[in-house]
Order: sequence, then C-alpha cells, then structure tokens
Amino acid sequence: MSTEKHPETLLQGCKALILAGGSGTRLWPYSRSLYPKQLLALTGERTLLQETVHRAMRGFAPEDIWVITNEEQVFEVRSQLRELDETLDTQVLTEPMRRNTLPAIMLGMEKASQDNPDALVAVFPSDHMIHKPELWLDALKRGTELARDGWFVTFGLVPDKPETGYGYIREGESLGQDCYKVGAFVEKPDYETALKYLESGEYLWNSGMFIFSVPAFIQAVEKYQPELYAWWKRRRTVPLAEGYTAIPDISVDYGIMENVKSQATVRADFGWDDLGSWEALHRMGVKDESGNVIQGDVLNLDCEDSLLLSRGGKLAAVEVNGLVVVQTRDATLVCPANKVQRVKDVVEKLKEEGSSLAEAHVTVHRPWGSYTVLEEKEFYKLKRITVKPGAKLSLQRHHHRSEHWVVIRGTAEVTVNDDVRLLYEDQSVDIPKTATHRLANPGKVPVEIIEIQSGPYLEEDDIVRFDDVYGRIKGD
Repeated sequence: MSTEKHPETLLQGCKALILAGGSGTRLWPYSRSLYPKQLLALTGERTLLQETVHRAMRGFAPEDIWVITNEEQVFEVRSQLRELDETLDTQVLTEPMRRNTLPAIMLGMEKASQDNPDALVAVFPSDHMIHKPELWLDALKRGTELARDGWFVTFGLVPDKPETGYGYIREGESLGQDCYKVGAFVEKPDYETALKYLESGEYLWNSGMFIFSVPAFIQAVEKYQPELYAWWKRRRTVPLAEGYTAIPDISVDYGIMENVKSQATVRADFGWDDLGSWEALHRMGVKDESGNVIQGDVLNLDCEDSLLLSRGGKLAAVEVNGLVVVQTRDATLVCPANKVQRVKDVVEKLKEEGSSLAEAHVTVHRPWGSYTVLEEKEFYKLKRITVKPGAKLSLQRHHHRSEHWVVIRGTAEVTVNDDVRLLYEDQSVDIPKTATHRLANPGKVPVEIIEIQSGPYLEEDDIVRFDDVYGRIKGD
C-alpha cells in the first residue's frame, strides 16, 4: 500500500520524527508493553502507527520520515511500515532501552539532518488521531514558517470541553495567521480550573507535536541538558547501548520546551485526540441508541452509556450504566467510565506483583511470526506457533526443557543437532533437552505447529542462540 505524493504538498527542508516506543498503559488490557496501543488497530483497519505515518506522507516523502522505537518492537514496527511503503523499512531507528521522548528525539536528529544540518524537524507521537488531515497539513505549513525564523513551535488545539487529562498552553502575543507566543505551559488541571480555561478562550490543549530547527534544538540541549549534550558530542565514539545507559530519562517538554524563550504555538482545530484512555475510545466510537460502544462478541442486556469490548470469548453485560468493560483472553478490566485514568495504577500493581499480564498478550509477535500460549501449568506449557513463509527461528538450545512439535499446517523444515528434515501435516518430532534445534518455513504458506514444552523451567529466557537472521544475538 503506497500513498500518492504530490510535490506541491511536501514540506520542503523538513523531516519528520515519529515516536513509537511508548507502552500505552492506560489502554490495558488491549495494550501491553510488548505490543502497545500504537501497534493496534483500534479505530479502523490500520494501526495507530500506520495511521500516523500514512498521514505524515501527505507532507513528507518516505525518505524524510524516521520512526523511533525500541528493540522489543522494532520488527513489528518495520513490518507494519512495509505495508505502507517499502522505503519505510529502512527508516526505523532503535533505542537500546526506553529513555523518554527527549533522548529518542536526539537519536533521530543525526539521521534527520544528515543531508542538511540546518533542516527543520517535526516531531509526532505515533498514537494520536487526526480527523481533519487537510487542516493538520495547513497547520504544519504555518508551523514551518515560524520554525525557519528560530521559533520552537507547538500546536495548540481549540478545546471544546473542560478536559482534565491534557496539558494546556496559554496564548500570549499574536504573531499573525492564528499563531501566538506561548504565554505559559500548564499541567493537567482539575475540573474547575479546566472549565475556567475553556471559558476564557485563552487556553489551548497541548497536542505534543513540535517543529524546530536542528541547530536551535541542539543549542537548547547544550544549554539546558548538558549531560545529554555530552553524550551527543561523543555519540560516534561510544557504543549506543553504553551511552544510552548513562543519559537522563526526561521528556522533551520538561527538558527543552518549557525552558526555551522563543516558544510559539499554532492555534488549530484539526480534530485531534490522543487516544489516551478508554474514555476516548467510547467518545469516538459508533454508539447504539443507548449510548454504548460495543465491539466483539458481546451480549448486551439493557446497558447504557458503556464501553463493552471483547477479544476473548463471550462478554455478557446486564443493565450496566457508565462502565468500561474490556475483555481479552487472559484479562478483564471493569471500571467506571469516569475513573479510566486509574488503569495505569492497575498496570503498576501488576508489575509490583511480577505478573506477565502487564508485559505480553497470550499471543506474542516475533520477527518470524507469532506464538500463542494455549495452556500453562507447572512443568508444562502448550503453544501454537506460526512461522511466516520464508522465515526461520534462531538456531538455539534449552537447558531446562524438552519440546515436542506437531505440524498442523504447511511444511516445516526442522533441524535437531545434525539432522535436517521436512515435516508435513500430522507429523511430529521430539526436541530433547540441550539439543541444538531450529524451525523454519521453506514454503509459501504459513507453517503452524503445536509445541508441548515440559521441564522444571519454561520461561523465554532459557534460550541460548547460536545463529539468528534477525540480529538478536548480542554483538551482532
């Protein structure tokens, strides 16, 4: 799928950095840290990341778009981008660990400016919705004009309700064309304060999108974040993982935007939503006559004003009002619609308990395909593994478990020590403990196998890799 590009609409001399490494905790249990909300299709056929990149291609050529993510998500990000344009496969930058938005932007700066050290850079989150992309592109054009004059540009959205989940921007002196100096950045307010902001007409929602020039931004980093600037100066002589470990975990808002003097905001109304909570999904969704948004296998008996979503079996709801009920195969969330901000507290509690429910779904995506945990008890685990055509897992060994594979679809190439063979549907093979083994798909249709693991320890870190085409061996 490729987006038609018109040279007259491209923002000449401007690059796009799209931040796609977040964990999306407020949309748990759909969003998990290994497969967060930007990788999910929540509002249509495209994922939020694909929607963001597709929209960016209205104003930027594919080779001028860089997507920044982390090691856990890089293969899925690249796969989703290839569906839009093959060029985008090479436009992904990988953080060795999460370090918030400011280090991520710094990671993208060198690539964004490699052919023009004075380039402008536009920064976009990967999980926002824009309902009026033509007005969004018009706002970007106004923003680039300000950035060329040295301004650090934000985009302020005209509020239509007293929203307590967003930061705000107070408008200062007019700069013309519905652009203003930033009077102040304001943290998320309580309801009464948000109502005053709305009534005053002087406050805008902070969209979290920015435009600035590379030289101005680097100078600001040198002045306000000297520790980060020190890493930037020696970035080519120090391994990325080593340098990244030492730099501060700080957002671009706190680290730069709230400190610089030349701040401007573009007042716009391009139908923005950050999809930051289940309340946003209910507000944006198609509602029935009782105000419910319903997706999946749901039995609704006289419910009102509720969000009822199921991706894991039948969900039956009886006479609930103003609730969010979200069900997956391994977790269910129930909370009042006006308390959805506390979902992040649920995730923190799960992490404290050491639960894997904060990290991964029962289906886990890998560069070669995916696996789904069908059942797990002490001493055994049952999985369904799907391998894409032409893909293969790493050559590996386990110290604490043996495995039994049964092919249920396709033709699998199986390596066990020095033995390489083809297995067809209904055929099986045993993988003894400590045996070197590999599973590959030499065919043109996906291979599916059932894997039965048995042993005293069955976690994913009991893998010793000897060869991996995806570079997942440290040092590759």
